[in-house]
Parts: sequence; structure tokens; C-alpha cells
Amino acid sequence: MTDPATNDSASALPPRRVSDSEVTFVRTMNQLDANRAGNVHGGVIMREVDEAAGTTAARHCGRLAVTAAIDELSFYSPVGVGDLLIVRARVNDVGRTSIEVGVRVDAEPWEGGERRHTTSAYLVFVALDEDGRPVEVPPLVVEGEEALRRQAQARVRRRLRKERIAAVRDA
Repeated sequence: MTDPATNDSASALPPRRVSDSEVTFVRTMNQLDANRAGNVHGGVIMREVDEAAGTTAARHCGRLAVTAAIDELSFYSPVGVGDLLIVRARVNDVGRTSIEVGVRVDAEPWEGGERRHTTSAYLVFVALDEDGRPVEVPPLVVEGEEALRRQAQARVRRRLRKERIAAVRDA
């Protein structure tokens, strides 16, 4: 939320900035990550995306957060054996108990060279208490035009996700 005072949940939790929980993971891809075509399996990249996003969500709320949904996961270009996989995750928006995390994956040759955008994903996490029940998350302080744009887009995805769930339930 841009202004924590306008948060509908009137949270008693201290607000957190996007930068407070952002993470970047880097890992060299190897033969065990590759498919028969010599490219890294999409599932390997998906796991790295989920790990980075989950870490970001947990850092934001200061507790366990579990994956509830993947709104989008798009692959733009292959990742090869030997490439450095660079996974950056940031909180885009929060609800009462949920957190949307955006993830950008880049790859570059291990010896250096051109970095390329390979994957984008948007995941939703729910914070859990010690008994495994959803628990309130801190409000989000959004600073800057890019973060405001990402928050607005997250709210569109949330609305569309809720509409899709209702349509499937009612069908």
C-alpha cells in the first residue's frame, strides 16, 4: 500500500518497504539441470523462482509463507549449461494475509557477456502462524514510480484471479 494509513485491515504490524525483503539468488547451471536438448529444464528454473519468491515473502512477513498461486510464469529464452542464473524477487503488493511477489530471471554466460531476460513470474504466498493458519501480513510501503506500477499491475492480477476462481466455482 502506498500509504499504510489507508490499509483496510488497519494493521497493528509495522509497515515494510519493498527493499526490506528483496532478494537476488545467483547459481551456475550444470549438466544435472539440463534436458536432452542441452537447455536447463523449465522445472529447475521454476524451483529457483519459487525459492526466491518464498524467501522474499517470508522476509516481508517475518514468518513462514507458503505458495498459494502462480498467476503467471513465462519463459522468453532458454538457459544453457554453464550460464549464471540470476533470480531477483520483490514484493509487489500485499493483502490481509497474502503477498504477491514478482520474479525476474536473467541469465548470462559464466565467463561474462550479455545478460538476457529469460523468465518472469508472479506468485502469491499466504503467511501462516504456528498452527498453519493464515495470519495478517505487514502493510507495504511502496516508493517510486516503478514500484507503484508493479503494485497497480498486482491489483489487476488479484482481481482477475478472484474473478476466474468465482467463474470456475459457479460453472
